[in-house]
Amino acid sequence: MRDPTPKEPVNPEARWPVLVALLGVGGIMLALPHKLVLGPRWLLLALVLILLVPTTVLHRSGRHQWDRILGYAISSLLTLSLAGSLLLLILRLPAKSDSPGELLKAATILWLTNIVVFAMWYWRLDAGGPHRRETRGKHTQGAFFFPQMMDGAPIENPGAWSPRFVDYLFLAFNTSTAFSPTDTAILSRWAKVLCMVQALISLSIVAILASHAVGML
Repeated sequence: MRDPTPKEPVNPEARWPVLVALLGVGGIMLALPHKLVLGPRWLLLALVLILLVPTTVLHRSGRHQWDRILGYAISSLLTLSLAGSLLLLILRLPAKSDSPGELLKAATILWLTNIVVFAMWYWRLDAGGPHRRETRGKHTQGAFFFPQMMDGAPIENPGAWSPRFVDYLFLAFNTSTAFSPTDTAILSRWAKVLCMVQALISLSIVAILASHAVGML
């Protein structure tokens, strides 16, 4: 089943940064202790690799509807893995059975994973997803208002600017560090909800887990 939007993108986006981010998350999750992972530690990376192969093939063959479905499946898988590991870590805090070093390591891994997971959701959902953004000559609609979308923004080729994965990664990084999107305005309700959830997870990791580990030093 092919996507009803134009086959040839007007403003194509390289997919390799997304692939690197997905494989990076699967890789760093291998560093978590087995007690903080749902199932075998290698399972997440294996599932991501298995799903990435048909997703890439479907994207290159123009079957973008199925590409989106598998993309949502990958993002959901990463989200569930993040939530499960965070819950397991919080449940272990009262027992104080983990060393400060182990807690800080786990908190760092989950904090980085949180950034990539929500960057993936923003990239997947904004303005109909990456393929629909590519088929437009200029990014004029979406859930986020980037500074580059302002008239007279000092950027190269402003008439054809469209956000890339690194823009959503920057947005997610700011949300996890400053607990706000900083220079990017959030326009839609679903985006506001996702940003709140991401900030809440980051706050839990930084304020609860990291501070608990520092207090044990």
